Amino acid sequence: MEGELAIVALFSVASIVAIATRWLRVPYTIALVVAGLVLGNTEALSAPQLTKELLFALFLPGLVFEAAFHLDFELFWANKYSIHGLAIPGLVAAIFLTAAVLVPVVAGLGFEHDFTFLHGLLFAALIAATDPIAVVALFKSLGVPKRLNVLIEGESLINDGAGVVLFTLVLATVSGTEVTFADAVLEFVAVAGLGGLVGASIGYAVSKVIQQVDDPMIEITLTTIAAYGSFAVAEHFHWSGVIATVVAGMLCGNYAARTGMSPSTRVATETFWEYLAFALNSFVFLLIGFEVEVGDLLDQWQPIVVAWLVVTAGRAVVTYAVAAIMRRTPERVPWRWAGVMAWGGLRGGLSMVLVLALPRDLPHREFLVTLTFGVVLLSILIQGLSMGSLLRRLGLVGKSASSLRYEAARASMQAANAALARLAGLQGDGDLHADDLAALRAQYEARRDEAAEHMRVLHLETATFREERLLSTARALILSEKESLLDALRRGELGGETFEHLVADVDARLIELGAGGHATSAASSDGRHSGASTPGR
Repeated sequence: MEGELAIVALFSVASIVAIATRWLRVPYTIALVVAGLVLGNTEALSAPQLTKELLFALFLPGLVFEAAFHLDFELFWANKYSIHGLAIPGLVAAIFLTAAVLVPVVAGLGFEHDFTFLHGLLFAALIAATDPIAVVALFKSLGVPKRLNVLIEGESLINDGAGVVLFTLVLATVSGTEVTFADAVLEFVAVAGLGGLVGASIGYAVSKVIQQVDDPMIEITLTTIAAYGSFAVAEHFHWSGVIATVVAGMLCGNYAARTGMSPSTRVATETFWEYLAFALNSFVFLLIGFEVEVGDLLDQWQPIVVAWLVVTAGRAVVTYAVAAIMRRTPERVPWRWAGVMAWGGLRGGLSMVLVLALPRDLPHREFLVTLTFGVVLLSILIQGLSMGSLLRRLGLVGKSASSLRYEAARASMQAANAALARLAGLQGDGDLHADDLAALRAQYEARRDEAAEHMRVLHLETATFREERLLSTARALILSEKESLLDALRRGELGGETFEHLVADVDARLIELGAGGHATSAASSDGRHSGASTPGR
């Protein structure tokens, strides 16, 4: 019974944190880590340990699949060289660069004796994979360019798998197994390639079955089989489960969803995976906080800060190098974007689980655990909390100057109308002379007309802005239709078949707007809420 109560308590904490972040305007995932730190170090709540078995069996397949399912394959493929350049050769370069700098610094400052290059390489490999959940969630709420979002999320999906494979190879070398460079390359290609083949086979098979059925519950179940089945099969043969799940997710999200799912089923499936990602993210980031012992980190704060600086600098060097190379190709990456990608390379639960899976008798194991936990925590708190400010400073937030001016003009017009309504109420009181009332009325009418003219000019001048406003309004209107149909069904004014037919048409129009299930969330946010978005992977 204690296990069930712990799960209910964690969900309760996650819900409270989610509500609080809407008011505090802070990234949800970062607030979860802080909550986990407080609860774990005060022993106010017990929680399951974040083990490799738990992460691989439950969390990682669902989170990876959800991100891949919602990734636009056409945009991913249009940026394939940038993404793969960062995720594979860039990852290898970052690992060697981090180890080359960190090892002499650790030795020179006397942090740890006999800390060899292989140990530094092991730390660099396990900390290399990025986990930009908090950053991607912030991107969605601020309206960052979609291509930048795809670059960061696509790189993370690939380097998760590449990072695990490289970590395994380095660990084998540290443990005494002789591995040549050629052997390492062949092993990497085999593990990643065969994992991708497993994912493609299962994803294609599931997609074909989805094309033959028309039942939302069955199709959601099939995508769940694709997510967890591809991961389990690949890992069973010691291939890359992450790569398998990425490929299966992209096939289901781009091929099956477009060719085999009805609009209503597609919306239902995307909503299911969006919620599952929210639940899994909530647990992962809370458990990260529970795993960290603040006292141990404070005792080793100096090597932790040095390691974080080295890891962050290494990623920056590699990111800018790849961006410089890409500037000679059609996949040009702006320098501002390179800065965001470098700073947005947060580390997360995968690194912590990999370091906890190290053999107990491995030399320097405790030092590696402390470094990893500290770097993960600093990256989440420092880089995650400062990302919004960086995006605004670089001018990458979604609301352009025209959008802000339009909002200001609209607010001015609404304020003027409110004042005119108040003046109309004062007209019969007799407190003010008629000439004074007329003068005040003329003043506010002039303000209202000036604001209305400003809005009209902005509409005429900014085609992109007009399109954004039109899309936002169209989504809100379509959702109003859906709510009206739901109300009619509840009142018994619509039969089930008629309702399904009409809702299918509504969902089809939502998907035509270009966002599918996420359009629903966005439109709901436009129409009724503002604040934190649901976190993605």
